[in-house]
Amino acid sequence: MKKKMLASLLVSAAALVIVNGCGEKNDASSGSGPKTFSIAISQYVEHPSLDATREGFLAALKDAGIAEGDNLKVDMNNAQADAGNNLSIAQKIASNDYDLVLGIATPSAQAVVQEEKDNPVLFAAVTDPLAAKIVSSLDKPGGNVSGASDTNPAAITQLMDFIANNFPNVKTVGMVINEGESNAVIMADQAEKALAAHDVKLVKAPVTATSEVKQAAESLIGRADALYIALDNTVVSSVDSIIKTANDNKIPFFSSDRDTVEAGAFATVGFKYFDHGYQVGQMAVDILKNGKKPGDMKVTVPDKLDLILNLKAAEAQGIAVTDGMKGEVKDQDNDIIK
Repeated sequence: MKKKMLASLLVSAAALVIVNGCGEKNDASSGSGPKTFSIAISQYVEHPSLDATREGFLAALKDAGIAEGDNLKVDMNNAQADAGNNLSIAQKIASNDYDLVLGIATPSAQAVVQEEKDNPVLFAAVTDPLAAKIVSSLDKPGGNVSGASDTNPAAITQLMDFIANNFPNVKTVGMVINEGESNAVIMADQAEKALAAHDVKLVKAPVTATSEVKQAAESLIGRADALYIALDNTVVSSVDSIIKTANDNKIPFFSSDRDTVEAGAFATVGFKYFDHGYQVGQMAVDILKNGKKPGDMKVTVPDKLDLILNLKAAEAQGIAVTDGMKGEVKDQDNDIIK
């Protein structure tokens, strides 16, 4: 009798373990817990514009309830402007499974798109996604890729018009450029055409690395009446040397991004890169939370352009800022830097 009771108890205990075990497995496989997202970021190099893009992107996710340290894991990668590193990073990302991949700057976006064929991909800080062959259409990218261009061709034309109209003594504009960056070449061509309409010439000083930027800028003194740089990652990474050259020689220095103006260039027609990144972050939220497909999302361009002036830079470069110049600034509280 005792043996029967013991056997019965053992069977009941075993059944309870099986039931509980099955219950635990079902809970884990059901994914009923809070979703944790994983994102990989490939950034070509560190400089203020690209860093602000990344910060804006993550801020948009956080505002939508997707935050690092909570329900978001970020695999952050920086190529340090090295093409080999850039490709290795893209290959590493493609070999893993992420909910979304972000490429910041044209070279990083190109490498990520080349390698990542399955997971959603967004790009930011890309000058011309069509010319860079990142997408084949801005309105309907298709596939697993979309994002935001950081260039509105109108911005370059407006800046060149500003130079020609307000600096009549400027007959040549010198440009330090890495012609290995397609984004820089595209912008240089646009600037050259816009200046030619005013009979102003563009003179280029080519570089292949940040270590060459200072010497290239100095080589333009005596050959150019003003300096200009595009959204050129190699050049922007060493922009302090151009600012010093411009200040030391009292020559106006124009850039293609607000961050460089805040650092010491005189003027640009542009926008905040934090806002640019935030816009791409909102696209990411649509993908992660709403299941939207990147290929169905239109590639955007900046639409809130304004002339941005740095008055301290003007003083350092010997520029007399007129009321007419200031009058071209729409948001005078934020876009005239004092």
